[in-house]
Amino acid sequence: MTMRIGVVTFPGSLDDGDAARAARLAGAEAVRLWHGDPDLHGVDAVVLPGGFSYGDALRCGAIARFAPVMETIADAARGGLPVLGICNGFQILCEAHLLPGALTRNQHLHFRNRDQHLRIVSASTAWTNGFTEGSEILIPVKNGEGCFVADERTLDELEAEGRVVARYTRDNPNGSQRDIAAITNAAGNVVGIMPHPEHAVEALTGPSLDGLGFFTSALRYLAGSAAGGQLTGGAQR
Repeated sequence: MTMRIGVVTFPGSLDDGDAARAARLAGAEAVRLWHGDPDLHGVDAVVLPGGFSYGDALRCGAIARFAPVMETIADAARGGLPVLGICNGFQILCEAHLLPGALTRNQHLHFRNRDQHLRIVSASTAWTNGFTEGSEILIPVKNGEGCFVADERTLDELEAEGRVVARYTRDNPNGSQRDIAAITNAAGNVVGIMPHPEHAVEALTGPSLDGLGFFTSALRYLAGSAAGGQLTGGAQR
């Protein structure tokens, strides 16, 4: 049975088509979801793509979190639905309180658009189980508000519970605290990542094929769940 990955389009989404293509290349059926429709149409996982939802009015993701589709996604995520938020999607997940912390203006106040090295810290999530912990990958980053911040207690909890998914290596493009590039919720089914794995899935257009692993990991997780397997989330590692 082909797994179905839904990709949400908000007004201002830019990378929804890229995310849908990445899902298809991984072997899934890509299902386009509309921000104003609360129906998830039976998808097995959801991607919140990059872009400038609602023009980044108020602040990034602040309006998108109230979209009709997000109420359904939030409930489903709390029930175990795999959700990946990329860049603006990461911002939306934080605004929706599905992930802690916030994404603020890059410390240097410049937009960054380049290929970025990351180290995979946790391979125990629905979106990274196909990676080897400690491995380095190369995927693009492009953001102006990509600096991950949280209070020290939250940062310590993320570290202690194994919920830091990836860190920037060789250089930190936006000043994120503790070089954090991606985090997960306690259950391991919701992941937010600032760089763009969907832009590293084909040799013709990407710096590597490393991004494809996020999407094939989701399919691997879903196949395991269908077979009665269980994901070991960040907090249980």
